Amino acid sequence: MKFYRRLSTIKAISFDLDDTLYANHPVMLSAEAKMIGYFSEHFSEVLQGQFKGVVLNQKFWSTYRAEAILTKASLVDDVVALRLESYYFGLSALGYNAQQARLKAQQAMDYFCIVRSQFTVPKISHQLLKELSEVYPLVAISNGNVDTKAIGIDHYFQHIFHATDGLKQKPHRQMFELTCAKLSIEPKQLLHVGDCGRADIQGAMAAGCQSAWLPRYNIGKPITVLPNIELLTVEELAQLLLR
Repeated sequence: MKFYRRLSTIKAISFDLDDTLYANHPVMLSAEAKMIGYFSEHFSEVLQGQFKGVVLNQKFWSTYRAEAILTKASLVDDVVALRLESYYFGLSALGYNAQQARLKAQQAMDYFCIVRSQFTVPKISHQLLKELSEVYPLVAISNGNVDTKAIGIDHYFQHIFHATDGLKQKPHRQMFELTCAKLSIEPKQLLHVGDCGRADIQGAMAAGCQSAWLPRYNIGKPITVLPNIELLTVEELAQLLLR
């Protein structure tokens, strides 16, 4: 554990989810592999015809992801809507009419949301959330769309905010400010814990909150502003706040 700034009174704790409380990278790799299988199975007719040899993988969808953003720039703040529109534009390019493409895109999105949340959160994270929730109000703040109920951690949090709910992605201040408003606390009384130096640390500090950087899985961007503390493991947070 490293201290960069003095911690002041903490009245609540917010957590990033992906790559903070669990390793999300292998989860996404597995989900994307399952999506390739899904598209191969459900679109076999078109993939054996005019588009024979085309693989509906991330490389294929990336073109239509860019097209979707050009059509509606605000999609960058909503990973669910962006993926859905990418599927829609891609399926339209494969020859489906607007109604068919919209229906099939939604069906694919529904399946993705299921497989994206098929993993087990480490016991140590469960233990940490359980112990902290008995002392502090906890809030989840995520740019992603993981189903906290499906992965069994929703009951630890008083509020769960996703950028996919029409909120702007971190590092925008919106979800931090909403958290403080819901809990009736000042920003400086919130400690935000996350892995990304930009989304979590830069975002929390800009919102006037305290921050704990947990680059446990080495996925998030490096820090450009100093957090209050740097953690090597989630256990260190319990040692700090529950002693």
